[in-house]
Amino acid sequence: MKKVFFYPSKNLVIAIPAVLALGFLTGLVTDTSFFRHYILVLTFLMIYPTMIGFKVREAFDLSHRKTVLMSFAVNFLLIPAFAYGAGLLLLRNSPDMFVGLMMISLFPTSAMTISWTMLNKGNVAAAIKITSISLLLGSFLAPWYLYAMVGKLVTVNVGHTFLTILLVVVLPMVAGAVTFRMLRRIFSEEEYILRVKPLFPAVSVWFLMLLIFASISMKAKSMTENPAYLVNAILILVVFYGFNFFLSTLAARWILGPADGYALLYGTVMRNLSIALGIAVSAFGPETALVVTLAFIIQVQGAAWYGKLAPKYGWLDKKNSARTT
Repeated sequence: MKKVFFYPSKNLVIAIPAVLALGFLTGLVTDTSFFRHYILVLTFLMIYPTMIGFKVREAFDLSHRKTVLMSFAVNFLLIPAFAYGAGLLLLRNSPDMFVGLMMISLFPTSAMTISWTMLNKGNVAAAIKITSISLLLGSFLAPWYLYAMVGKLVTVNVGHTFLTILLVVVLPMVAGAVTFRMLRRIFSEEEYILRVKPLFPAVSVWFLMLLIFASISMKAKSMTENPAYLVNAILILVVFYGFNFFLSTLAARWILGPADGYALLYGTVMRNLSIALGIAVSAFGPETALVVTLAFIIQVQGAAWYGKLAPKYGWLDKKNSARTT
């Protein structure tokens, strides 16, 4: 049972496509529209475990400022600008897909940012700082970005979007802080780190799987009626992530070097698709959520392959002698 419990979180490259396929097949043979009543609950349960032990204080010291500031420029200026330009050029006639792409571009970083940085021997402290601040900034800026960028194509209720973010980001953050305090009273620091903390990512991923299953199954029949929509969604995501990997690699290679470079790269390429998916389904619907759901496959596969190829070909080897601060 322990192996089954941890399997999805340790094998996202396999688990996410499998759940996508299962959800698609289920949606073809049965009506799963009842899931729409539970999307917010599932999203909360997915985000909540990742917020237990979330350290906001670490975001506000002045260390690693060059890497952090560069991540802000990429996450909140260059990536949204590119997504907006690509959307205007390629998705003007597909507003739901356009919104999905913008949702992906506006919620940077996830817990996987820290994990992938650690796996590739990058600057974990900088990754934690990027993750913490980006989550807070993204939650505040996203509704306004959406309204300004796609408000003419679809109805963007800023108040409703803020309320959704409150329910799926702020409320889990508060609940996570309370839970962390309670757990630290029950367990010693060593017990917490060894026995309790490893459970949270696995729990979060199980609810993520259920949310992906729900979103894809609700859209399955319409996908078969319009396969071009699926193909277009995959193509625009490949373009989006290709640009993201290229831009972050270039910045890291010429300015930061490998250690800070991995923190920057995974702090910008890894989008917070869990939050984006929850808000997409709750505030905009299954068509928008489909784009975010497909992004899981490309993002996880891209991160895994980049981690294998970058050291081999020296993609982040520094090209000048400047040092980070």
